[in-house]
Amino acid sequence: MELDYAGDLDSQQTWDLLKKEKDSFLVDCRSNAEWSFVGVPDLESLQKNVIFVEWQTYPRMEKNERFLEEISQTEIKKNSKVIFLCRSGARSRSAAELLTLHGYKHCFNCCNGFEGNHNQNGHRGTVNGWQFSKLPWKQG
Repeated sequence: MELDYAGDLDSQQTWDLLKKEKDSFLVDCRSNAEWSFVGVPDLESLQKNVIFVEWQTYPRMEKNERFLEEISQTEIKKNSKVIFLCRSGARSRSAAELLTLHGYKHCFNCCNGFEGNHNQNGHRGTVNGWQFSKLPWKQG
């Protein structure tokens, strides 16, 4: 199946690309509540900042109609490498697809997200994802 965005990266591949490519950005597209209560990636050691733009707005979780506009107000250019991160890889995939549709050429999905997939007990954070991979993060 052909993807309509640049592809999926796991958390470590995301970190490696951000470290290697100067013109690369991490967009955390979770909700404001998730940033505050769950935590956020920390790119300080890479001399980068995470870009925070909600894909869906809390508390109703309605699609953020200003998403594209908010992205266009950042330093991201259409040729930049952009990796989208959400909780588990679903919203971030949608964000990567939307930006690709609007001419951004290198949009990736961090497919395991910040918290990762559920384990057999329905808990996140124990199988994969940014936190599980022991990548830098902090409380929002």
